[in-house]
Amino acid sequence: MILFQLKCNHDHEFEGWFRDSATYEAQSTSGELSCPMCGSDQVSKALMAPRLRTSRQKETAAENRKKATIAEATHKVLAELRQQVESNCENVGAGFAEEARKIYYGETEKRGIYGEATIKEAVELVDEGIDVHALPWVDDKSEKN
Repeated sequence: MILFQLKCNHDHEFEGWFRDSATYEAQSTSGELSCPMCGSDQVSKALMAPRLRTSRQKETAAENRKKATIAEATHKVLAELRQQVESNCENVGAGFAEEARKIYYGETEKRGIYGEATIKEAVELVDEGIDVHALPWVDDKSEKN
């Protein structure tokens, strides 16, 4: 589709959409075009300013590129964090809260662990003075993309 700025013999300007330039030419020569304001069928192309990116559009595009760069860098850091945790700590799965308590109270050897806990369990651990942190975990599938 192509957009033309059109003008009738009474200087009324309006827009017209056409499949291509040839379609415009065919409709113009056959008298199929008419001014929506006065009905005149003496219609021709008017001067058109090219559609250029405005500075606001450029700013928006730059801001979007910046956000994408930050998102990629954040994803990379989170993936590296996950790799470090998995390499240096033991995954205790859903038993995280119970194992964290055992370590804190000296019932088992002190070591780095990670796993899963509900919000309620995490709040209870913090209330007991046990130092725990929730980490944003990058999904394995998104790391491979």
